[in-house]
Amino acid sequence: MMVRAGSILKLAALIFAFLLAVFLAFQLLEINMDFTLSNVIAKSLSTNEAPTKQTRYNKCGLSKSCPPGHFAFKMASGAASVVGPKICLEDKLLMSSVKNNVGRGINVALVNGKTGDLIKTDFFDMWGGDVAPLIKFLKEIEEGTVVMMASFDDTATKLNDEARKLIADLGSSAANNLAFRDNWIFVGGKGIKTKSPFEQHVKNNADTNKFEGWPEVLEMEGCVPQRQD
Repeated sequence: MMVRAGSILKLAALIFAFLLAVFLAFQLLEINMDFTLSNVIAKSLSTNEAPTKQTRYNKCGLSKSCPPGHFAFKMASGAASVVGPKICLEDKLLMSSVKNNVGRGINVALVNGKTGDLIKTDFFDMWGGDVAPLIKFLKEIEEGTVVMMASFDDTATKLNDEARKLIADLGSSAANNLAFRDNWIFVGGKGIKTKSPFEQHVKNNADTNKFEGWPEVLEMEGCVPQRQD
């Protein structure tokens, strides 16, 4: 009887893990639909009629167009430890699991503030890794660079005061409050003079988490001012 009971518990655990994976897969599908559906519609329309102002709405699947002199962006944090974050700028997917350039910890995309061109992407493991490479990376960011960050799994365990200050200097209001398995997305810039309006942060809380052990996925879209000088 003890053996059978143990087998039943193992089977229940496997079923739970499978259901969680299926649920997270649907979350990824939902995010993919948000990112791509409007682009598909836009391409279909463009083959049948002249361009209109509505075609501007389709950059990264934004719900509204950006004014001249701004870059359209949309991004999502990771889902638990299964689905990686997504970062899109001006219809270009900069980081995602599909591109195989995301990882556990803090995922970062650097963008030229004048042209919108991608400079580089990287990720830094804040659970099993070392904070030193992140600090070096942040210190080397050039003035006028747009910095896009998204969490995946755990963002904060290895963060120290120096790293948090460097992130805060990019315009983050949440850098000093990031904790184990919090979800977080942020767009700031090197040389920014004020706090960025583009930031979301949700605490890891067993009473409110959407996934067991992890909070809900965060999504954010907006228009980043293009650097003019």
